[in-house]
Amino acid sequence: MQRPDILLAVPLIDSAMAAMEGDFTVHRLWEAGDRDGFLAGVADRVRGAATTGATGLNAEVIGRLPRLEVVASYGVGTDAIDLAACRQRGIGVSNTPDVLTEEVADFALALLLASARRIPQADAYVRRGDYRRDGKDQYPLTRRARGKKVGIVGLGQIGQAFARLCPALGMEVAWYGPRPKRGIPYRYVDDLVRLASEVDYLVLTCKGGPETAGLVSAAVLEALGPQGTLVNVARGSVVDEAALVAALQDGSLGAAAIDVYADEPNAPPALFAMDNVVIQPHVASGTNETRGAMGQLVVDNLRSWFADRKLLTPVA
Repeated sequence: MQRPDILLAVPLIDSAMAAMEGDFTVHRLWEAGDRDGFLAGVADRVRGAATTGATGLNAEVIGRLPRLEVVASYGVGTDAIDLAACRQRGIGVSNTPDVLTEEVADFALALLLASARRIPQADAYVRRGDYRRDGKDQYPLTRRARGKKVGIVGLGQIGQAFARLCPALGMEVAWYGPRPKRGIPYRYVDDLVRLASEVDYLVLTCKGGPETAGLVSAAVLEALGPQGTLVNVARGSVVDEAALVAALQDGSLGAAAIDVYADEPNAPPALFAMDNVVIQPHVASGTNETRGAMGQLVVDNLRSWFADRKLLTPVA
């Protein structure tokens, strides 16, 4: 039986790519010097595509692959995949939920603690040789996280997993989303500005895309205030990035801990010089164990599709 041809948009974890090479004929788009020519050369053969949540697959590429049947994404977010174009053509789309839920939630808490206790800044302080025992220039005191109020934006799987961690630190949880949910033990707030004004930490775990673009506005940041901290493990598009930079610069927002950006991999250069920001390179799910499980699920979805046209984790 002829092996299905797969377009691999970007590199994935080595174990996943090795498994794909064993089962499929893989065409590596990111290695192509002439992208248009490369797509034209494989267009009549490619039946599947693998990508990441950040890279996605746009309508232009989808339109150039007339035999495309399935898109398997390495990640939860699908805002970079043109789902409308896929639905119009009956193309199956899968992602990798569940296997990264706890990992991202753990990392959100790590970011919150790193910001509150200024762990990266203290690390740099020691590395610079500034740590002294003579009573001079002692490292400044930081903020307690225990017992504080947390607002979660988007109480999906990751948001709920993060909320379950908060009682260990005695944190009070409230949340915001487009509508209340049944069976949720946390207080629902139907206005994001109001939620921001009531909490010490605002943690973003919502989905990206047009529905949430710019959701965290200048007004939200102002409400969070000079003693507040924004933590973002969702999507950079959720935050008005210019307003965020301005609020951090003028002190109207106390601090931020950020793993995602509006134009990845380009983080706003203004953030680099700020001492009240913890910045990370979109690595909330970035452990060997979780990325390995994500990669395996991408491969398993492709295998399942070409075996019986069913996806293990279809995107609705």
